[in-house]
Parts: sequence; structure tokens; C-alpha cells
Amino acid sequence: MDKTAFYDLSYGVYLCTSWDEGKPVGCVANSAMQITSQPATIAVSINKNNYTHKAIQESGHFALTVLGEGVDPALIGTFGFRTSKEFDKFAQTPYAVRGKLPVPEGGVAWFSCKVVSTMDTSTHTVFLGEVLDCGKLAKDTPMTYSYYHKVLKGKTAKNAPTYQAEEPAPAAPAPAEAKWVCSVCGYVYDGETPFEELPDSWTCPRCGVGKEFFKQQ
Repeated sequence: MDKTAFYDLSYGVYLCTSWDEGKPVGCVANSAMQITSQPATIAVSINKNNYTHKAIQESGHFALTVLGEGVDPALIGTFGFRTSKEFDKFAQTPYAVRGKLPVPEGGVAWFSCKVVSTMDTSTHTVFLGEVLDCGKLAKDTPMTYSYYHKVLKGKTAKNAPTYQAEEPAPAAPAPAEAKWVCSVCGYVYDGETPFEELPDSWTCPRCGVGKEFFKQQ
């Protein structure tokens, strides 16, 4: 089976957020779509291992923020490769309460939804939400998952419903100049300071992990 066929399915890039006992939590979602117009309903697929999944189940509400092509990649890194259980994603992320839910700044549109139904799968829950409120934010072209991969060179988190394990790459001649690549989000360090000379406190600008997560390629 040629699993690369799945890459031809079209997706967007969204932030799915909710409340966890009054604390804002959220994660990146790519499998979301409008299901009906009357009433307006949206479906989103969330991995059961995501802390946001627990928050949506318990609160019965979620917000969906549509990200644009001009979004800061660090926002995707923060929400896509770290867990709200151990890390406060909103500590340095400006947000506003819209439709009674936390909506991060930096998106192009937002939707506040009440869960009206769910579909259970082995790894994910598909939440069907009735849209209670929505609005526009910044003017930008909505980001597709293809743009995220091909232009931003982003990686897919293992909890994503679209995750495909990468096939081992064939052996290639050693590059003239080695690159340091984040094993979590795929960020390639290209700064003027040699990677080895960066301070131990340096973190990946995309997902926030430390130097120990970078591999030389």
C-alpha cells in the first residue's frame, strides 16, 4: 500500500482549545471540517492521548482557530509538540476569551463550539460541535497542511490523525556542511553562531525544546 497517497488529502492547520478547570489548554489539529450549515456544526478529530482531549470531554466545549500562512511557526511548535499537562502553552501566547473560550491571537478566524455528539475510534475521538459564535481575526490566507510541510518544512506530531511514519532514507553522500535538525519539529538551525557554541539555555525557536533534541545531519 502506497501510504503517500494520504498526502494528497487536503487539510488545514488549526488550534483546538478549551478550558481545564479554568485554565486554557490547546493543541494543533489538522482534521477539522464543517459538517452542516443549519445548524452550523464543525467536526474535529483529537487524539485520546492529548491533554486537550480530556478538557473537551469534561467541559463539553471547544474553540477552533484557523491559522494563516503568515503565522509565527513558534505558535505551531508550542501547541503541536508540547503537552498542556506539563507546559503552560498560554503563558507567552496572547489570547482573548471569545465565545466564552480561549482563542489565541495570530489566527484568521475562530469558532466557539458546544459538543453535541462524538464518534469513538481506537486512537481518536471525533467531536461534533455546534457553532455558538464565530468571527474573523487577521487578514491572511488560511494555511493548508501541504503548505505547512512543503514551505514551512514542518513535521507531523505522532498524535495527529494524519501521522505517517517516515520511511528510512537511502544512504547519501555526506553533505559538505552538516546541519543541526530538531528531532521534535524538524526545525533546521541556520544561525551564524556555530551550534556547538550556543548556550545550554538555548531552545528551539519553533517548539521550545533544548539543544539535546537536535541531531546532526
